[in-house]
Amino acid sequence: MKTIRIGTGAGYSGDRIEPAVEVAEKGNIDYLVFECLAERTIAIAQKAKLNNPEAGYDALLTARMRAVLPACKQKGIKLITNMGAANPLAAARKTAEIAAELGISGLKIACVEGDDVLKVLTDKDINITETGAPVSTMGDTLLSANAYLGAAPLVEALEKGADVVITGRVADPALFLAPQIFEFGWSFDDWDRLAKGTAVGHLLECAGQITGGYYAEPGFKDVAGLARLGFPIAEVSEDGEFVITKVAEAGGMVTPDTCKEQILYEVHDPSSYLTPDVTADFSQITFTQEGTDRVRVGGVKGRERPATLKASVGYVDGYIGEGEMSYAGPGALARGRLALDIVKERLDIIGLEASELKFDLIGYNAIHADVLAPQPEPTEVRIRVAGRTASMAEAVRIGNEVETLYTNGPASGGGAAKSAKQVVAMLSALLPREDVIPTVQFIEA
Repeated sequence: MKTIRIGTGAGYSGDRIEPAVEVAEKGNIDYLVFECLAERTIAIAQKAKLNNPEAGYDALLTARMRAVLPACKQKGIKLITNMGAANPLAAARKTAEIAAELGISGLKIACVEGDDVLKVLTDKDINITETGAPVSTMGDTLLSANAYLGAAPLVEALEKGADVVITGRVADPALFLAPQIFEFGWSFDDWDRLAKGTAVGHLLECAGQITGGYYAEPGFKDVAGLARLGFPIAEVSEDGEFVITKVAEAGGMVTPDTCKEQILYEVHDPSSYLTPDVTADFSQITFTQEGTDRVRVGGVKGRERPATLKASVGYVDGYIGEGEMSYAGPGALARGRLALDIVKERLDIIGLEASELKFDLIGYNAIHADVLAPQPEPTEVRIRVAGRTASMAEAVRIGNEVETLYTNGPASGGGAAKSAKQVVAMLSALLPREDVIPTVQFIEA
């Protein structure tokens, strides 16, 4: 029975690059997939594209392509990624440029577009899922709308000979499902196989999480070699059965427990995991250790895909200003509390206009409030004051007031930091499938 090996190159935009090189050079893989696009990332990328038509793709695309293209070309590994973000075409052009600089010729690069559905959303005044209100009520706060594409346009790109496939917003598992559909000739209504392929994608998409990174907890769930953590590889057969593994000498581990934690990650209902390609049922999934760092996965079923496609809707949700200061030594907690009291009063004195304010002692009550405050009293604390405002000017004032504690008391504050930034937040909408039309075009290096 035919099998293919799919390796993960990244689990988020800022992920490490060395494990991807290791997987390409030592993993005996057929495909290398970089999943780098979070929900807010694409809205921020759309803003960058507005300022520069050649911007809007992943900031690490250049470094990643320089690192892995030589090994991929030498070993015949096809590369799939959503690093195109808001500008897949510019990302494809940049990749061709990098390939030329590296002396790599004949590389066929596919660009998948069509996920930008802002015009569809506004023309039809579609309702926002979370609020039920039409998108027109968002006014000029609206930034972007990108639909989650499925595997079909990626399969089309592979069928036309793509060596590299660069997309924008695509459902994360679809990046990994596409090569399975292409290689094995699966039908787009073979729900059980599509669900198995989706499970491959969901298990691989967060990279080091499944090889022990997010799993590790000292003294309880110890994982060796985290500084050299290896990224996962799936060994898939044409019936959809598969094994999760990694490069033998890489750090980390693959066990049923690391796989169980990852399969539940970001899954609301394990029996109905909705994707553009299939409704996957993970409720009866099984994980069986069949060797060192080899876990066989079974028990996945599938049902018909949803009738609509989800779109991520980016919008401006005000501004956040914050400031921090550290206090250490005897009486640190008392000085930190006094510092917060001073800032609270100062913000009243200057008439700060904020819809929300938060005053924390980091390391003491920032996460658990005062419910689980540590005993005995800490010898160091860091205060943090943060607020949400309607303007950047008001946000800046928050950090400024924290910084003035340097000379205005209490004693021995240090390490001040402040920032103010616009908040890009996300909502969602559901679109009819027929309104989302993916396209594939090619650029040759």
